Amino acid sequence: MSYAFDLAIIGGGPGGYVAAIYAAQSGKKVVLVEKDQLGGVCLNWGCIPSKHYIQQAENIVSAKSLSSVGISTDYSKFDLGLVQQSSRKVVKTLTGGIAGLLKKNKVTVINAFASFSGPNQLSLSNGETLQAENIIVATGSSPLKVKGFEPDGVSVLDSTDILSLCELPASLVILGGGAIGCEFAYVMNSFGVDVTIIEAQSHLLPSEDQQLTSHLRAHFEGLGIKVMTDTRAHSIGRDGALATVNIDNAARGSESLTAEKILVVFGRSPNTTGIGLDKVGITPDQRGFIETDAFGVAGKGIYAIGDVTRSPLLAHVASSEGELAVQHMFGMLPEHHEGIDESLIPSAIYCDPQIAGFGLREQDIDNYQGDVAMSVFNLSGAGKSIAIGKPEGMVKILADAKTHEILGAHILGHNATELIHEILLAKSSELLVDDIAHMMHAHPTLSEAVLEAAKGVFGKPIHA
Repeated sequence: MSYAFDLAIIGGGPGGYVAAIYAAQSGKKVVLVEKDQLGGVCLNWGCIPSKHYIQQAENIVSAKSLSSVGISTDYSKFDLGLVQQSSRKVVKTLTGGIAGLLKKNKVTVINAFASFSGPNQLSLSNGETLQAENIIVATGSSPLKVKGFEPDGVSVLDSTDILSLCELPASLVILGGGAIGCEFAYVMNSFGVDVTIIEAQSHLLPSEDQQLTSHLRAHFEGLGIKVMTDTRAHSIGRDGALATVNIDNAARGSESLTAEKILVVFGRSPNTTGIGLDKVGITPDQRGFIETDAFGVAGKGIYAIGDVTRSPLLAHVASSEGELAVQHMFGMLPEHHEGIDESLIPSAIYCDPQIAGFGLREQDIDNYQGDVAMSVFNLSGAGKSIAIGKPEGMVKILADAKTHEILGAHILGHNATELIHEILLAKSSELLVDDIAHMMHAHPTLSEAVLEAAKGVFGKPIHA
């Protein structure tokens, strides 16, 4: 059968638009259908605007340090509305850039809502019908809505609402100590807001190395951020300009906290409702996720990537899955490719200090079949960290004690989200920890801490 398109993609986020460009560069005829703005949540209301806010927070923190050289700064005229406006300009620039890339690569872009109407067929909200040999579902996710904690955009906010605020609240309670919660805690604290984080698990950032997250907690508390772990919120009350959250703490029992705003960041939910999956025999699981194989195959000629699957809800994962799906559907996979290796997926949290990592964590060593050698090198041992006033943090590397294979790495500190990639590249290239330890690193650099951690795996650091 002849189809109008080789590939149709539902959703123009970091998974969908990357898959579209990659397929078009491979000579395929591609159509991308996006119901809202290109770039998805990541670019419009997530990764990109939040990093702009983080940069403004870092600017404020840096400006305060100028007092050490006799410069005083007036913070009384800080205007959150101007930060919000400048973040939207950043978003507009980047969405325009994506549109230009799609046009350059001759991808047909349609602004409409798409749903399956049958095999290889999509019905659009503008009345059109599309037929394609392959279809990728890349519809992303939305903030998880929990009964009793629904955001109202006024006193109870989700991650989109807080990026729309034009006036600072005096106080903020954040429900959820994951990446989003920690990043906004850092931002709002830097802007002068009284911040409290509530996390149900025993530590912040439950998916990260616990030694690093314990240090982050101590740093946050030093900044005046109140952190309550082992604490569950069970209800919210709204009273005029204030909101109250009722909590149960494992050690302290029940109590109530009142704040001007409550930010609810319990997680995210896949956008799979209403897109006609039943028309093509696909039934999402109880949480709405689409089951796929290692290459994103969800059904005959149908692929699912990114947040609609059970893979980590990260933009870079969605992009990689988009390329992998295109390779699989058009027979371009390298020989013996087994799909994305989750041990090679980097995590990145952009508060200050940053946290980044991949692979085996210290708390999971007992699950490893073999002996593990581990090294922790304090960032303060790298001269540059002292010179630039960013000494807090550490580099941790875990390796097989016999083979010297890199099993995981975790970094806390300035530019951790950049530094992690040296170790990740070594791991993905099947290099050993010895290769990092023997490679000359420029001085003075923060990456010397990576060098020292690698040397330390076998007890031979120079500066510790």
